[in-house]
Amino acid sequence: MSRVNFDIDSLRSFATGIELGSFAQAAERLNRSTSAVSAQLKKLEQQAGASLLRKAGRGMALTEAGEVMLGYARRLLELNDEAAAAIGGAELEGRVRLGLQEDFGESLLPVVLGRFARAHPRLRMEARIARNVELIDGVKRGRLDLALAWEAGTDSPHAERVGRWPMRWIGGAEATASKLHRRGEPLPLAVLEAPCLLRNAAIEALDRAGIPWRITFSSASLAGIWAAVGAGLGVSVRTPLGLPASVRALTAKEAGLPALPMLGLALHRAEAEPVQAVAQLASIIVRTLSPR
Repeated sequence: MSRVNFDIDSLRSFATGIELGSFAQAAERLNRSTSAVSAQLKKLEQQAGASLLRKAGRGMALTEAGEVMLGYARRLLELNDEAAAAIGGAELEGRVRLGLQEDFGESLLPVVLGRFARAHPRLRMEARIARNVELIDGVKRGRLDLALAWEAGTDSPHAERVGRWPMRWIGGAEATASKLHRRGEPLPLAVLEAPCLLRNAAIEALDRAGIPWRITFSSASLAGIWAAVGAGLGVSVRTPLGLPASVRALTAKEAGLPALPMLGLALHRAEAEPVQAVAQLASIIVRTLSPR
């Protein structure tokens, strides 16, 4: 039986279309015509011997085969791009300076460091963990080449949104609505020191709902917040990204608390046209954050 060699360009169009929720947008991002992308999708289905997409209302949804293909497509593209970067960038030297939120220090950073080091063994990456204002200021002043920061009304000239995540009430690993707060008593909050976007979101949501609250624990670091929440000292607000095992994200219904808004995440660049190493690091970060 002859082996099937999936076409990398077709896989990229497929994965990009699913990521963006639109194959027209995928065509624009990949500098192709929509008809070319449609032909690539048809070719991919022929190679797979199965339908990858099905109609869902006015849009398209993945079939079971499509879900399987998407997982493999992302892995194949990741290896392909890593190989291309390693071969093309092995001789690059110097440093790349990355700033990011504490949310990503343990979950995202090790993965990004590993992939970047394999692609650029002679490049040194410096990472700085800081709050939003400091990160964006670092990019504007040229102290950072890239910064991953929550969208908080403060922008930089060269920023792109990499995704949106739901804010969630955060309780201990065994948290239930009855354990989070006692009826008739102020809701105990464990939050980062001001100014903090998510702290403000929690307080505003509670005030609108007429739910009394009090800050029982405040810290300059997330590690302190997780310790306090895990110990049952209070409830916090964060996204589901990078949560330790000692806490868990709750929906508003589970927590018995008001709904919270979505939160955008942006990647800020110091230069409009960054050097190759910075551009590849940005690509690694975006791919790592893409839903699996």
